[in-house]
Amino acid sequence: MPNNLSFKNISWLLGSITMVLAPHLLRLPPWVSLLCVAVVMWRLYIAWHSLHLPPRWLLLMLSFIVVGGTFLTYGTILGRDSGVTLLVLLTAMKLMEIYSQRDAMIVVFLGYFIVITNFLYSQTILTALYMLLAVLVITATLIGLNHISERQKTIVQIRFASVLLVQSIPLMLILFVFFPRVQGPLWGLPQDAYSGISGLSNTMTPGSISQLILSDEVAFRVNFEGVIPKPDQLYWRGPVFWYFNGKDWLPGKKTPRGFFKYERLENRVQYTVTLEPHNNHWLFALDMPAMLPPESTGSNDYQVLSRTPVRSRMRYKMTSYLSYTVGLDADEKELYRALQLPPDTNIGGNKRARALAASWRQDIDSDEAIMRKALSMFRNQKFYYTLLPPLLGDNQVDEFLFDTLQGFCEHYSSSFVFLMRSAGVPARVVTGYLGGEINLIGNYMIVRQSDAHAWAEVWLKDRGWVRVDPTASVSPERINSGIATVVSYFDQLPMMVRTEFEWLRSMRMSMDAITNSWNQWILGYNPKRQVEFLSRVGMKAPDWTSMTIALITGTGILMLILVATMLLQLRNHTDPVQVAYLKFCDKLAKKGILRKPYEGARDYAKRLAGLRPDISQTTNAISELYIALRYGTLEKKEAVQELQRRVVEFRA
Repeated sequence: MPNNLSFKNISWLLGSITMVLAPHLLRLPPWVSLLCVAVVMWRLYIAWHSLHLPPRWLLLMLSFIVVGGTFLTYGTILGRDSGVTLLVLLTAMKLMEIYSQRDAMIVVFLGYFIVITNFLYSQTILTALYMLLAVLVITATLIGLNHISERQKTIVQIRFASVLLVQSIPLMLILFVFFPRVQGPLWGLPQDAYSGISGLSNTMTPGSISQLILSDEVAFRVNFEGVIPKPDQLYWRGPVFWYFNGKDWLPGKKTPRGFFKYERLENRVQYTVTLEPHNNHWLFALDMPAMLPPESTGSNDYQVLSRTPVRSRMRYKMTSYLSYTVGLDADEKELYRALQLPPDTNIGGNKRARALAASWRQDIDSDEAIMRKALSMFRNQKFYYTLLPPLLGDNQVDEFLFDTLQGFCEHYSSSFVFLMRSAGVPARVVTGYLGGEINLIGNYMIVRQSDAHAWAEVWLKDRGWVRVDPTASVSPERINSGIATVVSYFDQLPMMVRTEFEWLRSMRMSMDAITNSWNQWILGYNPKRQVEFLSRVGMKAPDWTSMTIALITGTGILMLILVATMLLQLRNHTDPVQVAYLKFCDKLAKKGILRKPYEGARDYAKRLAGLRPDISQTTNAISELYIALRYGTLEKKEAVQELQRRVVEFRA
């Protein structure tokens, strides 16, 4: 190991790199994490025992192995996950060839870059705080590497790094406020950057929504203007499904409408939705949406769709009408789609359900009466609402209706729509979310993945498309009080959704209020919000030109203030070592032996010895003590006092 890199320097470097790699090691493949831990421990062992570093041919071979391993794991070396994996592994390999201060500096700057890559996976407050701590440790490491010849105390490195970060806050705020924002990210992310995002799917299979219920992740947050609707009015409309193949419900082709046509509108509600990314096109709105946000369109089944996949947090204003009449003018093609059924075969044909619906049609002429007959069946028979229904076979509707009688909302909506279509009543499945939880701290509503729900719509001649929720017939508490009030205690359910952990939920609400503010003002500081804020603080018609001028002006003023402050500190700062040595030089100058402007302390002492050999022993002692205090590692108070004493006693 090179003499200029101490064990302390190596330890700091390994510690700071471990900090920035740690979050990645929790999400990368196990072999990557194990290899990185092994390399760090190996490098620490080498530093502790002052051993030779591995030969370059071995490091080169390991580098080819990690590149090949990355390719075999992901099938590519391009993309977020594969790219971050490769960066992490090559940084670990770089630790094994640190021969000099320059090599250590390269690793430090790689550490700064890896900090940024953590935000590709998470942008929460906790992530930001942890990365801030990591930057503090990296900066302290950098300070130690720039003072290799000095034995700095750990607390000194941390203090200097903290001062540097605090001094950077004003510049950071100026850049954050005035740097012109662009819509979307500065660069496009590969597709795998959006993997692992939870939310509703573009298909519905019995069991799919009940699995989603197990997540307490936030789907979106809502700020209402005025009175918040009742729980049984909070149907957040999402994907609509028309086609059934005996197992899955599929959406079919969406026909852009561009606007929503209503026959009667009542109970107007205005609100703002902050939607979490879900990598699909749908935007959620209360039934029935009455407007379209910017860069969105409406479908023929009254769904609001973004023109591009929602891959970042999105905020939009909406207006809905809770009482409406819609679809009276539905054409034959639309109604034909709403009557589609799979082939009447032994597999997927659900013959018993078809026969039951056919018997209703023989006895009842009214479509609405048939609808009520089906709801009455769900209400009066021993159907059971559960997150853990039995597995179903080839004829899912038959087995659910006549055998198990146990299911979740998708079981009830799917079987209900199947019965309606079998009886000749047009119907379709609608998925989305039901309800939400009010956060009294921030006065907004939180809609979680655990609020996912499925319901049905039937078309009646004099009423158009009518929302029907068969789950309400089986478990009305689900509609009015939420999922936690109806499932069994033994059913799996997120802890934050259960009502018995009230104290924990209260803490979660406080944290969510902070997170919501972070999302709105930091992560949500988009071009629109930037223009609104700058206009509010007095900037007229903010645009790229005015914001750039403000950015340059603010940065310039800040730099002038910092420079002036530093010069003032230098002027007022008196170094007792320097003062004492200048007094020593003044005494010699009075005797005609002036120190030349370019002459260092040791050269001056050598010249003095030639001119005044009678005092050379004293001048050499004073000069060496000054050099040790001024440029070396000697910092003791007694040594400074000794220098001052010798200068006072010196006689030229």
